[in-house]
Amino acid sequence: MKILIITDIHSAPDKIFSYLDENPVDQIIITGDVTEFGPEDYFIETLNKFSEYAQVHALQGNCDPKNANELLDKSNIINIHDNTSNIGDIELVGFGGSNPTPFDTPNEFSDEILYNELSKYKDVLCSDSYTILVTHAPPLNTNADKIESGAHVGSEGIRKIIEETQPTLNVCGHVHESIGQDKIGDTVVVNPGDAANGHACLLELTDEDIKNKNVNIKIFTIQ
Repeated sequence: MKILIITDIHSAPDKIFSYLDENPVDQIIITGDVTEFGPEDYFIETLNKFSEYAQVHALQGNCDPKNANELLDKSNIINIHDNTSNIGDIELVGFGGSNPTPFDTPNEFSDEILYNELSKYKDVLCSDSYTILVTHAPPLNTNADKIESGAHVGSEGIRKIIEETQPTLNVCGHVHESIGQDKIGDTVVVNPGDAANGHACLLELTDEDIKNKNVNIKIFTIQ
């Protein structure tokens, strides 16, 4: 099974569409910022275009329209904001938007809210299944949340839920320049980088990988 994971498209999906034209995948996970503050019709249109390539599980980023959660429900994808879904035996838990930023973007939540909302899904996240926590914001103090100055700007609430539940994988985004992989306990954390500039990652899993909770993930750049 091939799962394409992308984030921070920011209204520039063409490189990803070109990749998908030549490289079929089985599933797509989008971790937010599909658009640069909309517009609403384009948000839905872009998601629907991705759904022509594979089944899509998506949530909103902080720079998507304020009503993005409603728009996700109107599109042809599976809305995983404050929700769960599954890919076969893989369990997904999602929460979009970000912790507070200096820019007062449309979808921001306090770390307390991020933690409390994700706590509703603790039973899923700490189950024996292969579990993927899908967030737009990265967890605090990792290779996935460092801005150019070197400061860490991720979410304390998301880090706390990962520490407590230890899902197999956390895929996130938000901090474009913090492309990379890290671990919090047994949880692998991956930020693919912004898809607007061709950054993405591919999770390739066999049935045996899913059974043994192996994370075979490749971060790459589409030229």
